[in-house]
Amino acid sequence: MLRRGQAEPGAEVRVARIAAVVIGAVAVIGGICAKGIDVAFLVGLAFAIAASANLPSILYSLFWPRFTARGALWSIYGGLISSVGLIIFSPVVSGQAGPVGAAGSSLISDPHIDFAFFPLSNPAIVAIPLAFFLGWLGTVTDSRPADSARFARMQVRALTGVGAERGGRS
Repeated sequence: MLRRGQAEPGAEVRVARIAAVVIGAVAVIGGICAKGIDVAFLVGLAFAIAASANLPSILYSLFWPRFTARGALWSIYGGLISSVGLIIFSPVVSGQAGPVGAAGSSLISDPHIDFAFFPLSNPAIVAIPLAFFLGWLGTVTDSRPADSARFARMQVRALTGVGAERGGRS
């Protein structure tokens, strides 16, 4: 992406290895911080983040011919940032003395540190509609027209599978 498709294969592999190490380290640190919290509850948070970031773009791109790349970016980044931000400022991270989910406590165990202004433990009910709104707003404010022929090809491929054997090129 940074080299506009002109990167050497060795550089791509190096970047992939670095990204894998960084993502693995973040996952290990997150796992250590979340020790004692119910795993099913954490899975629910992961699904809320994934749904907020992906669901609007998937549905819009399948069923709205005017949907543009700008709308996709706005919905993906808006859903991701809003869901993670709402989790950070929820009782899951601070301000909860009792259990989070079925077991465990908040990530910050000191009850005097309370910066939770979002009252819900799961952000999906707010973040997913916000991501849908941002996808719509990004599309309607985009001055470039959507490619209706490309949408038709993609819809046939998504709903029937015809053309998928070509490797995803359109």
